[in-house]
Amino acid sequence: MSVTSPPSDWHRSLAEAIRDPRALLQSLGLSDGLLGDAISAGELFPLLVPTSFRDRMEAGNVTDPLLRQVLPIVDEHVAATGFVSDAVGDAHAKRAPGLLHKYHGRALLVTTGSCAVHCRYCFRREYPYHEEPRTLDDWSPTFDLLCADTSIREIILSGGDPLMLTEVRFDDLLSRCEAIPHLKRVRIHSRLPIVLPDRVDDVFLDRLRESRLTPIMVVHANHPNEVVDDCADSLTRLVESGITTLNQAVLLKGVNDSVDALADLSERLINLGVIPYYLHQLDRVRGAAHFEVSDERALELIEELRGRLSGYAVPQLVREVSGERHKVPLF
Repeated sequence: MSVTSPPSDWHRSLAEAIRDPRALLQSLGLSDGLLGDAISAGELFPLLVPTSFRDRMEAGNVTDPLLRQVLPIVDEHVAATGFVSDAVGDAHAKRAPGLLHKYHGRALLVTTGSCAVHCRYCFRREYPYHEEPRTLDDWSPTFDLLCADTSIREIILSGGDPLMLTEVRFDDLLSRCEAIPHLKRVRIHSRLPIVLPDRVDDVFLDRLRESRLTPIMVVHANHPNEVVDDCADSLTRLVESGITTLNQAVLLKGVNDSVDALADLSERLINLGVIPYYLHQLDRVRGAAHFEVSDERALELIEELRGRLSGYAVPQLVREVSGERHKVPLF
């Protein structure tokens, strides 16, 4: 199938994203006293935040839970024992260019190194994206391997963020997956429906509906204040299009480490028809130690959620452990 890429609001929204710490702070009425640390930490991993996401932040509140996810701070320079560049063993799972194979029956394509937002806790903030395929020809050995391995039934499009691909490039990769007979499902892991909601447009939805593969959308919201306005609209469009939509969150100190925040997040998702799927313990990537919540506190929060929510609204508390055959549940 061939897709012609029309003019789209999401391209303009991406171009207008905030990349300058001073501009972000000024837009929220915050002191330039934070600027030095933001610039310094931004040298490790640059700031990037769409204006839609910024608009959901509370002006004048330096502890706003959405701001905390994206504002570089000096704590990112602090070395912490056990926090490393490859927190989840991606390097050991690489089987071909752009292909990670960790779990039976499914494999993951690192489709791009680009994102629409730079989350400060990102487990791939130091991933060597420059080593991955850049042209369709570069993907040939990867798809040869996928064609040969009939045990793989589900393909995961990840990154970076696969919805940062142009409509044409996304269609090309999806078409290659559709041409492999033993693939039955395509799972798309994306933060864009949350932070850049106009990416969920008619071209994208029509392409998924037309696919031979059963589409599953996995989005990433951490706090109820994210799931409002245009974000809520984008999630509604996904659900009403008949696409199974799941959310995975990361438990983050100072962001969502309270039962009220987690319960409200689940309620908002469920009300939109989105399933709260996973609550991840932090991947211990270098520069993110200040976000870590203890296992003891995480388990307390899940127990409190069970007392407040229906069972289907309580996400699974898990940790990704390098070399394990599946996500490790915490009980």
